[in-house]
Amino acid sequence: SGFNSIGHMDTMARGRHLIGHYKEGEEFIQNVFHVLSQIFTGRGKSNLAICWLQYEISKVVQCLQAKKKKKLKAQGRKSKKLAKNFLKAPDNRNNLSLWKLYAYLEWLLGNTEDARKVFDTALCTAGAGGLKSAQLCSLSLLYAQLEVELLESIEGAVMSRAVHILTKVTENGPYVPYNGQVLPVNILKARKTYEHALQDYLSKTSVSDQDQVNYTDQLVNLVGCYALFQYLTVGIDAAVLIYTQASEKLEVSGSQECENTGENFGILNFPTALEAVTLLHTNLLRFHMKISVYPLNPLREALTQALKRYPSNQSLWRSYIHIQRKSHSASKARRFFDSVTRSTNSLEPWLFAIQAEQMRKKLTEKVQRADVGEIHCTIPETGLTNRIVALFEHAVQSENGTHCPLLWRMYLNFMV
Repeated sequence: SGFNSIGHMDTMARGRHLIGHYKEGEEFIQNVFHVLSQIFTGRGKSNLAICWLQYEISKVVQCLQAKKKKKLKAQGRKSKKLAKNFLKAPDNRNNLSLWKLYAYLEWLLGNTEDARKVFDTALCTAGAGGLKSAQLCSLSLLYAQLEVELLESIEGAVMSRAVHILTKVTENGPYVPYNGQVLPVNILKARKTYEHALQDYLSKTSVSDQDQVNYTDQLVNLVGCYALFQYLTVGIDAAVLIYTQASEKLEVSGSQECENTGENFGILNFPTALEAVTLLHTNLLRFHMKISVYPLNPLREALTQALKRYPSNQSLWRSYIHIQRKSHSASKARRFFDSVTRSTNSLEPWLFAIQAEQMRKKLTEKVQRADVGEIHCTIPETGLTNRIVALFEHAVQSENGTHCPLLWRMYLNFMV
């Protein structure tokens, strides 16, 4: 049937429809997973199951974004069946990463109560690893984050299910599902435990190469849990303080290790931990601004600092564009995009700079055409059009841009 993209290409609109998953591409990917699952054994097979389930979740997210209810229902059934089959396998019964993805899938499909049951079951079977278990921390963090997103305001959050989850993970005993209240004495104990655990992690001077990945994962999860706990029990400033402490320590450790070992340790893992902590920090600020009154500047500063360091992080760029849409002056954002594109070879700053200008163009056209229907505006917005074309021209001349099919397709699409 001619040329088709494998999987999906959800950035391009075709008429009014977004291009979704192609049948042939989807069949190909499913075949790859099936063939690989017969080859792998043990740990490899479990990791493959995690990748497969993440892919299924990405399709559910795509249906949610496109607001296709029928497709979502069918996709949800298929994905749930797959997840249950994975968890039936003897090797996977205690795999907390798979349980976490299954619970998240249920939550995305709108089955909140079912998702809570899955989370509770997973936490009950996880045993008493406490803050030393990276998987348990990660599971508790996601569960608490999802619960926090249901809150309409921060008042009274101390008694919420999220606080219960975050206090229980600090007690080294078995998990007890939420019964509607959280004891103040448990909150105080949990705060002390978090404080000591974080100090222990941040004061470690050296970690062997084998423990490195576990150490950084665990540190990110610990910082996430502690900051969210402080946010719910004390306030946003207390949470920001923890992110700041952790980031400063990670920056220092990363640079010291680079000096000591030449390249080995700092370059490989510390920046990823620092990037993950920054992402948690900016996401929390964005959420807080959504549910209460809070200045925009702290979030803008955090994002600009982070993007200078991680110019290819798409989540950070999305947040940056989202907050810039609210400001009427484009010059600040344009100067920032310009400085980042000059200092990096990454293609993401170009793509997001183009997207930001296209959104601005759409907005001005919408305003100019208001109440007139589809009659084109008498004064065309040529300034923005010329700016977008110039951005495309510069982007395709860059080393990475020349070889990026997406960029060329966006350029052609815009010129049409």
